[in-house]
Amino acid sequence: MKRRIVTRHPVTLLWSLRSLCPLACDYCYFGLVADHQIAPPTKAGQLSHISRNDMNRKEVLAFARTLAGSAVGRVFLAGGEPLAWPGVLDVIQVIKAAGIEVVACTNGLPLAKAEIQDALFDLGVDAISVSLDSTDPAVNDARRPDRFGRGTWHAAVDGIRAVIAQRAAGPAPRVGIYSVLTRRTIDDMPAMGRLTADLGCDYYVPQPITLADDHKLHAELSLRPDDEPRLRAAFDALYREHPELVLPASTYPQQVLDTLPRTTSPVATCFGGHTLHFIQPDGAIWDCVSPYRIDATAPAARRSIRGASAADLFPAPTGHAPGCPLFSHECVNMWPLMDFDRVTEPSGSPR
Repeated sequence: MKRRIVTRHPVTLLWSLRSLCPLACDYCYFGLVADHQIAPPTKAGQLSHISRNDMNRKEVLAFARTLAGSAVGRVFLAGGEPLAWPGVLDVIQVIKAAGIEVVACTNGLPLAKAEIQDALFDLGVDAISVSLDSTDPAVNDARRPDRFGRGTWHAAVDGIRAVIAQRAAGPAPRVGIYSVLTRRTIDDMPAMGRLTADLGCDYYVPQPITLADDHKLHAELSLRPDDEPRLRAAFDALYREHPELVLPASTYPQQVLDTLPRTTSPVATCFGGHTLHFIQPDGAIWDCVSPYRIDATAPAARRSIRGASAADLFPAPTGHAPGCPLFSHECVNMWPLMDFDRVTEPSGSPR
């Protein structure tokens, strides 16, 4: 395994590479293929598994090569399923060669493939975040089946175990679990912490679900103000019972609770567009993931990584941007990403 290069550059990229994810999650933030075949999305920033204008492998690699010497210090590679994207290993190699941390955000299924697992170790990937929503396979698989309707819980857990076994006592990659936190999984949060620890993982992040108000699952799954007592109890138990895990900062539970009314509020020192940028598969860059922020971006102000240089697009920040009044329930999921030094800091061997 290659030696880890720890950077101190301040900019983080959340870079989404579209691939036909083998899962068919009914709350996927990319939407559903069947729905988009009937009514393709037209709003700026709206993601879809269907696209005719994605950047190709050559274009993606050309931009990745410009990251060297830029202010970018960490890249979260997301999807779809990024480890199924053709050329993803070449992209990781280029980013790591630039001395930049890479976090692979995966559904876990590709990790069981020896060639993928070996490549992630050989390339020195810094962390692997696996999506898993419940300690109960049936609950997880009801929301996260594959495209043939089959369960995926056991395959994801097998992938985690395979990585942990190969890592042994090595310092990297760090491994963690991300769960979509819905009204139906609140009470399972402490048990998810236990499963994460028992598997030998290093970190756990419960992420509140982000569904539009008109989404067909919004009423069933989206967190509501009357969920506050259960959320407080579950967060308290999680943090109390699992000090061995790296959990989101102690301020995170309150940030989740603050978004329950689903109203916007100003954030005086938001990192959106300051130290965090979101890149879509077509190369479009957004200051953050907030749909309010995306909607408020004038067409003339929209940017792309196509044919551009990272040093020009993402200069070293000189100070926080003015307070953003467009904070949304989706923004809260970015806080753990921006606090990721606590995960990758080489403070000793993993658990």
